[in-house]
Amino acid sequence: MKKNTLFAIMILCTTLILLLAGCAKKEDSSNASATVKESEEDLKLVHDGKLTFAMSGLLKPLNYKDNGKLVGFDVEIGTEIAKRIGLEPNPVTNPWETILQGLKGNKYDVIIGSMTATEERLKQVDFSDPYYISGAQIFVAETNDTVQSKDDLGEKSVGVMQASTHKEVAETLSNDVKGYPSEIFALQDLIPGRIDAVITDKIVGVSAIKEQGMKIKTVDGVLNREEIAVAINKDHQALLDKINVAIAEIIEDGTYEKISMKWFGVNIMED
Repeated sequence: MKKNTLFAIMILCTTLILLLAGCAKKEDSSNASATVKESEEDLKLVHDGKLTFAMSGLLKPLNYKDNGKLVGFDVEIGTEIAKRIGLEPNPVTNPWETILQGLKGNKYDVIIGSMTATEERLKQVDFSDPYYISGAQIFVAETNDTVQSKDDLGEKSVGVMQASTHKEVAETLSNDVKGYPSEIFALQDLIPGRIDAVITDKIVGVSAIKEQGMKIKTVDGVLNREEIAVAINKDHQALLDKINVAIAEIIEDGTYEKISMKWFGVNIMED
């Protein structure tokens, strides 16, 4: 009898221990789920568990559609940011002319579409730390050693796209400015020497080098530094803080440079 009683007590104790452990595990799981849910509520996401980020989808190689799928530098940066925050990346497109209105109307969480952080836009939305640097850049043929800096452009012929802001910049540096219907046409005229230099957006030039193999090179840094950043609504500080941490991590651990080299052949965070 004593043995049977002792055995029964042992079985009962073991059962109680297992039940208590199970309850504790269930409670921990419930608390973890509650914490995740509370955290996502702080982020004020349009869709639970997802970072929905918008772009025009028309700026190759920054963001564009390939067989119906959004791809490009912006898409990969946005995807990496989302993963670092612990969210599923959800890239979407919106016409550029209404992209800020869409953000303010909560159609998406943020804009990761190569938007320059300007004083005018800051009146409407907030911006993250920059995720790349752009601006007007001087390009010359690889064999051209006569243009070493912007100060050498005085009597040189400089090509720009007609009616662009780069034309105004060029006219302050050169007495011989030639307008083109496209930046690419202007860059193509560098190789045979029909013009001495081109002033265009940095990304346009480095993309031409990477994608088309143009034998051209940059001169100096950018003429007017433009910080390209993630746009977000002003009352979303918790999400903005996480995005800034993610950007810093991506840059620090080398992920950023790998993505940039893939799409441009250079690190476009450097100006």
